Amino acid sequence: MKQVSQWASFGGALSVFDHDSAEVNCSMRFAVFTPPHAQWGKVPVLWYLSGLTCNWSNVMEKSGLQRKAAALGVMIIAPDTSPRGEDVPNDEAYDLGQGAGFYLTATEQPWAKHFRMDQYITAELTDLIASEFDVADMDRQGIMGHSMGGHGALTLHLKHPDRYRSVSAFSPIVAPSQVPWGQKAFSTYLGDDRTAWAEYDACELVAKAPSSASILIDQGEADQFLEEQLQPELFEAACAEAGQKVDVRRHPGYDHSYYFIASFIDDHIAHHHRALSA
Repeated sequence: MKQVSQWASFGGALSVFDHDSAEVNCSMRFAVFTPPHAQWGKVPVLWYLSGLTCNWSNVMEKSGLQRKAAALGVMIIAPDTSPRGEDVPNDEAYDLGQGAGFYLTATEQPWAKHFRMDQYITAELTDLIASEFDVADMDRQGIMGHSMGGHGALTLHLKHPDRYRSVSAFSPIVAPSQVPWGQKAFSTYLGDDRTAWAEYDACELVAKAPSSASILIDQGEADQFLEEQLQPELFEAACAEAGQKVDVRRHPGYDHSYYFIASFIDDHIAHHHRALSA
């Protein structure tokens, strides 16, 4: 692990690291915000998964999360959204290939060698954080994300509810098997077997195994992707049927941008802090 940048922020530190990943077979970059509370002991860990075309920098530079994370004493980790590099397969479209890993393990060629972002986050990067950051309390982890990253946060929580004790999302893709973004990615990365798709679909996962967490979702009503790609009502219905606690907050006038995320990021960090402090 090599540190490539570091900035002081609200009494803590925002650091960026590179490391060679055996899981996705390329160099990967991620960011960590360490709050000032880490000077005195271990702090809870909150993962932030970004959306299509993004990397670690979007949330760290645009959301303003450092102020609330510093105040409450929460470490925040922002992985990249996909493997990257000259040897990594790519596509000209923004919603496939590099920048669009969809937090799954690809089984189709040429993607299978590199596109293993769920395994990378839950195994390799988690182990790296645990070994390199002795202030990270790995018994208190939460996960959140935006859009494609909201899909990742919901699915990884539902698959690992004992690890990610808290969960939230901004404008998540809740039913990828039913919308164009997910159908394109799943058919490319996983093939045509829809039983494989169900393992990465939050609506399908919550129907089989709801968690004990209370899920927080914020959705802008002026989001340009709301009707075609996001459809939060599908997840609300699935949660109601399964008995899953969920609060979908709809906000008039807000779109899909980081102006929206910055408006409500404090609420999400507080949501996770309460759950991880219980």
